[in-house]
Amino acid sequence: EFRRVLFRSELVTASGSGLDPDLSPAAAQIQVRRLAKVRELTAEQLDKLIDEHTKGPLFGLFGPSTVNVLKLNVALDALK
Repeated sequence: EFRRVLFRSELVTASGSGLDPDLSPAAAQIQVRRLAKVRELTAEQLDKLIDEHTKGPLFGLFGPSTVNVLKLNVALDALK
């Protein structure tokens, strides 16, 4: 439960600030059901797009994996 609260706070502070276009994959997954419903997609389609826009750590070692929210939103808009 603590991790879920932590990711929810990330949704407010990281993406809500508009300064950082990235979220953790876990924070993106929290939104899958809601976004799938709003965008009229299946959760599986959205999961695939999230995977396609997830970048791993630098050189596979440094930093966390991140999802580029801007690029993901552009891809979602392109599906219309």
